[in-house]
Amino acid sequence: MGSLWNTFKKNRTKIWVGAVTLLLVLYLVVTFQRSILLLSDQNLVAKGIGAAYLVLPIIGAWALIRELVFGARTEKMAKVLEAEGGLPVDNLPRTPGGRIVRAAADAEFEKYRVEAEAAPEDWRSWFRLSCAYDAAGDRKRARESMRDAVRLFRAQPTAEGAK
Repeated sequence: MGSLWNTFKKNRTKIWVGAVTLLLVLYLVVTFQRSILLLSDQNLVAKGIGAAYLVLPIIGAWALIRELVFGARTEKMAKVLEAEGGLPVDNLPRTPGGRIVRAAADAEFEKYRVEAEAAPEDWRSWFRLSCAYDAAGDRKRARESMRDAVRLFRAQPTAEGAK
């Protein structure tokens, strides 16, 4: 039982992503089925709603695939950085509720911002900057920085950045 629990703890993010993905796929399939039913109705209004409803599973599937690919690439980059010893260390002080102390995150952020400015073509600096943005609570910029890191990682001529 202990081994099973340790496996769950180690892979809980992947398990949750899998569960949410499964639920979303189920929802998209049901939505697609309902749109087909509406399209087959004689009423023109129902056909119009069915056509509009058909767009939802297409957009949903595109967004799902895009996010899963983004997550896989991010994980691959993290493994490379971990092997190189370049992952940022999570040693920032936390509040009693578990949140990172904002002032400490802001101070740490400056170090990674300077690094990214000094090496704008290095995906590693953008990856670390993304982690710093995330720790500082700026999720939008964290995502932008990680997308930059992914773009630079994929552009590398080495096998490491291979698509």
